[in-house]
Amino acid sequence: MSRMGDVLAGFHAAWEFESDSVLIRYERGLRTPKLLAALGERRIPLAAIAGVTLEPGKRGTVVLRVEPRAGADPLIEAAAGQLKEPADPYRLVLPAEREVLAEYYADELRARLTGPGPAERFLVAAPPVPLSFKAYDAKASFDGRTVHFRWFWTGASSAKWKAGDQSFAVSELSGVEWRSPEVFEGYLRLLRGESAPAQADHDPAAVVFGLGYGPVHESLPFAAAVLAAVRVRGPVAAVAATGARRDPADVAERIRQLGELHRAGLVTDEEFSVKKAELLAEL
Repeated sequence: MSRMGDVLAGFHAAWEFESDSVLIRYERGLRTPKLLAALGERRIPLAAIAGVTLEPGKRGTVVLRVEPRAGADPLIEAAAGQLKEPADPYRLVLPAEREVLAEYYADELRARLTGPGPAERFLVAAPPVPLSFKAYDAKASFDGRTVHFRWFWTGASSAKWKAGDQSFAVSELSGVEWRSPEVFEGYLRLLRGESAPAQADHDPAAVVFGLGYGPVHESLPFAAAVLAAVRVRGPVAAVAATGARRDPADVAERIRQLGELHRAGLVTDEEFSVKKAELLAEL
């Protein structure tokens, strides 16, 4: 942006504009939507933004919003359009008297965007692990490598009791399906590339929500973190197997991201060495 470090404060959040990103800090007050308070802060690279809008809001406000590129944010990918407007992490609600200032920043952002096309990889960081939450029928936990479901005798179906507590390595998974607890029969299901029972209540790879269980601010960040881990581990091996050649800059960026996961303890020394070698082989 033109002046690095400029801050635009609104209701529930403040946006700090930097040369290559927007740092969003969410308030933790009682009136702040719980999902935003749980996220704390998020750095949105300009490369992850497809567009910017500024529109009139309710009761003397204006709404500044950035539209993330498809595939750029694991949280938005996991939500799959199910978030209610107040919980949208890309909205900044401002008093109407700040409209001129908001328009200035909107124009600054638009001038720096590279294009609206889908992103080839996640550009926004996933929620940090470890994470856990209570569903109606289980406690779900994720340490960055493995998802664990520990069934509750008061809620789990006989099919799940028969299967026993479950552990799923990220390497076994192909994705995550999240159905909001704010709709009927919400659940979180781990996808493994094989057919699963139609009802989440009978699927040992799924936990079901219910009134007061699996709230959005706990289960959605969980789903996003698992999805991001699956994408990081999955595509690397798949690309190497094809023998395709990549742009050196892209390989360097993938190695950098892999190094960040390694330093954070989400990738073992052995995994780091193997994946790095696979990426270098693509050159």
